[in-house]
Amino acid sequence: MEGGAPAPLCSDVREDWVRAPISKADLHARVAALRAKSYPFTVPRVDPSGALKYRDRVVAISPVETALLESLTNAFQSLVRREELLERLVERQACSTRNALDLHIMRIRRRIRPLGLVLQTAWGRGYILKPAAESEE
Repeated sequence: MEGGAPAPLCSDVREDWVRAPISKADLHARVAALRAKSYPFTVPRVDPSGALKYRDRVVAISPVETALLESLTNAFQSLVRREELLERLVERQACSTRNALDLHIMRIRRRIRPLGLVLQTAWGRGYILKPAAESEE
C-alpha cells in the first residue's frame, strides 16, 4: 500500500517525489520548483536549424551566429579564444576580419540577453558565455 510505504531517499537536488493523489496545481508547482533548482545545471544548446535553447527559452539565430555559438556553448562558462571564433567565421563567410567578429559578437550579445545569458570579454584572449547574474536578468 503506497500510503504506508516509507518515503524514498532523494540523493539528487533535482529529484522530488509526491504521494498520489496530488492536485494538478500542486503538481505544476512542484515541477516549476524542480525546474528552477535544475537551472544552475542547464547548458545552452544550439539547434542546427538555427535556434539557441537555454532553460525554457529559445531564440532564432543566423547561420553565422550558429557557428560561433556552437563553440561558445561547447565551452560553456569557459574561455573560447578569439582565434577559434575567427576560424569559425572563415568557415561561414569570406569576410573574417576582427571588425566582422566584433560585429557578430555585438549581435550575439543582444540576441542572448532575453535567454538570461551574457557573453563576457576576456580582454586580449577571447570570450566566455555564461548565465547572467540574477540581478541582470
